[in-house]
Amino acid sequence: MIEIELDGKKVEISEGSMIMHAADRAGTYIPHFCYHKKLSIAANCRMCLVDVEKMPKPMPACATPVTQGMIVRTKSDKAIKAQKSVMEFLLINHPLDCPICDQGGECQLQDLAVGYGGSTSRYEEEKRVVFHKDVGPLISMEEMSRCIHCTRCVRFGQEVAGVMELGMSHRGEHAEIETFVGQSVDSELSGNMIDICPVGALTSKPFRYSARTWELSRRKSVSPHDSTGSNLIVQVKNNKVLRVVPLENEAVNECWIADRDRFSYEALNGDDRLTAPMLKQGGEWKTVDWQTALEYVANGLKQIKTNHGAQSIGALVSPHSTLEELYLAGALVRGLGSENIDYRLRNAEFGTSAQARYLGTSIASLSHLERVLVVGSNLRKDHPLFAQRIRQAAKLGCQVNALNAVMTDWALPVANTLLAPASQWVQALADIAAAVAAEQGVSAPAAGNVTSQSQAIAKSLLGGANKAILLGNAAAHHAKASSLLALANWIAAQTGATVGYLTEAANTVGAQIAGALPGTGGLNAGQMLAGGLKAAILLNTEPVQDSAAGAKAAQALNQAEMVVTLSPFKANMAFSDVLLPIAPFSETAGTFVNAEGRVQSFYAVVRPAGETRPAWKVIRVLANLLGIPGFDYESAQDVLLAMHKDAGAVPEFVPAARLGNATNAVIDLTPTTVEPAVASIYQLDGLVRRASSLQLTADARSATAQQPAQEALA
Repeated sequence: MIEIELDGKKVEISEGSMIMHAADRAGTYIPHFCYHKKLSIAANCRMCLVDVEKMPKPMPACATPVTQGMIVRTKSDKAIKAQKSVMEFLLINHPLDCPICDQGGECQLQDLAVGYGGSTSRYEEEKRVVFHKDVGPLISMEEMSRCIHCTRCVRFGQEVAGVMELGMSHRGEHAEIETFVGQSVDSELSGNMIDICPVGALTSKPFRYSARTWELSRRKSVSPHDSTGSNLIVQVKNNKVLRVVPLENEAVNECWIADRDRFSYEALNGDDRLTAPMLKQGGEWKTVDWQTALEYVANGLKQIKTNHGAQSIGALVSPHSTLEELYLAGALVRGLGSENIDYRLRNAEFGTSAQARYLGTSIASLSHLERVLVVGSNLRKDHPLFAQRIRQAAKLGCQVNALNAVMTDWALPVANTLLAPASQWVQALADIAAAVAAEQGVSAPAAGNVTSQSQAIAKSLLGGANKAILLGNAAAHHAKASSLLALANWIAAQTGATVGYLTEAANTVGAQIAGALPGTGGLNAGQMLAGGLKAAILLNTEPVQDSAAGAKAAQALNQAEMVVTLSPFKANMAFSDVLLPIAPFSETAGTFVNAEGRVQSFYAVVRPAGETRPAWKVIRVLANLLGIPGFDYESAQDVLLAMHKDAGAVPEFVPAARLGNATNAVIDLTPTTVEPAVASIYQLDGLVRRASSLQLTADARSATAQQPAQEALA
């Protein structure tokens, strides 16, 4: 540690740190634009000039290393004069358009100009104009004359997103930030550039001109999409969600969110919202009141139970639903006498486990891995923020290994790639196990061939520390998922790695904890979607898009006597008999359990639209009408506490005893003909599918182009 004097105070800081880091540690603010704690140091803006004793001129605090005994003054006349001079230069070309700028009210330049800017300008020449650029549906670059060339956006692309999509062209007063050859910005993390831009040069295209920032209420929430459980701040005006930005949480999403977390809110205000209960009568949909709809459902379920038995009733539930909704859905079905409930709509194998499958390590630890093997995942698109952490680990020397059917660009260096059709993944993993066995001098768990690729991956996994084997969505949904897990566990035991599932949805772990799985004698999702039900309850899911059955799900559900859809949207209308409008994540209280087992509760940020009601309330009232005991909850918190009554309180993490990836499955090397069902990045759930701006992105367009070919194969 080194001791310096900062504005008369002694500060201890580690060697190699910059003055800016020492100031942060001491709680002293130094004005800056280009410096960002998550990005490399550029020293572009010079706003952070400070007075360092024995230095002939002011020095940039972000790029000046500390030395023992250094004396720094951040508020001396010399420092203030330098900072004011820099501000004058920054404002020379800046357009005076704060009244119409989306950044107004939360602009760093605006804030610092108050303290360091002059009341008049000495610049009388013409201001330069930078023409706008069209870089896609998410980011607006309409007013690039505001840009101060801090290069935060450029560095973010290079260092965090892994793709240098923006760069600075030309020199001097002709310099400007742009994409090259007229390309669009297509990174799945691109919206973070809006957050880190210190001026109004990069703004949100969907939010543009919607509201002034001081008119917005800011409320905390949790992302309902992938399994990161990103912490959000949802910004609201007139009971309408207008913007979503990250809430910093170093242990989960750091200060970033994926674009689908940021822009999916558009679906909340879309034309496809279901705002009142509907019944299908004579082939036509009619709007009815809640009492009529719920009594129709209750009477129909009673009749079907009487005619066909309780085992003819089942529920297909979404892992994007809250813990409370999933728990009550299971209690409702079991209260009727059935064990038919499942969240695993995209799975091809339906094994049982006493413990919930999860990441196997903490999310934060992904940033410090030294070796990792990713099996069956398009890591960058399936889990953008997990990929970002592994990208940081790779920059520190982590060797990333992959087993996939097709290798896409993960925007990070991949040391070894083993490509094999999904039908042969078990054999490919057995080959890696055989290579590990040969290196360790032990018996292999299954017959495998040591190839150059499998040997390279084996040697990689046997080196280093902090190792993980991560099974992706395609591995979880694989027809031989248990064999893949058994082999992964064996390899991990030999190499000292952890084993875990990246887990697909916001509440995949929570669905297992809540008991949204068939009990003894119950039908799994595959059996229910093959036509095993007379009455189906669909909670927050659209089986045609959300299941491995695809279009066949509609045929199977058409044969049922009653299909009840609980959804925020007008969904499943082709085969449903009743539509019940339930609240999306923004309009209800609830809880998600992320991939690492972290329990995160949130509250509604706006009132429910129209006649929409929280799903837990709808299920509770339906259970009351059916005469099922134990449904007397007054709030979502009551439901959550009932789930954890043995513990006495809701834990921050799911207890370790309830999580685990161990398996006793026998390894089956027989190739399978069933392709894993995996959703593309902007088809994951009903919200992102209905977010208009996300559907205009390059990722969404490429997924749409691939769909007809996949349907032809089916």
